[in-house]
Amino acid sequence: MISVYILGKVGTGDELEVLDTFRDTAQVRKASLTYGTYDLCLETLFETMEELDDFLFNVVRKTPGITDTVTLVAAKTISKDS
Repeated sequence: MISVYILGKVGTGDELEVLDTFRDTAQVRKASLTYGTYDLCLETLFETMEELDDFLFNVVRKTPGITDTVTLVAAKTISKDS
C-alpha cells in the first residue's frame, strides 16, 4: 500500500463543508482540519500510483473550496498499531 498525506488550503468559510466531502471517501483514512499554512490534512492509502493520480486530479483538485494542495508520499511508515 502507498501511504500519502495530502495537505490542502481551503477558502475561508469553506472548511467544514470541504472536510465533510471526504467523510465517506474510501481512500481517506483520516481527514483533519489543521492550524498553520494548510487547512486540511488527508491521510490516505492507495494500491497504485495510478489510483493516487486519479484521486488527486479527479477528486481533490476538483473539490470546491480547495485552492492549493501539497502531496507527501511516505517513504517508510511505522505505527504503534502494528
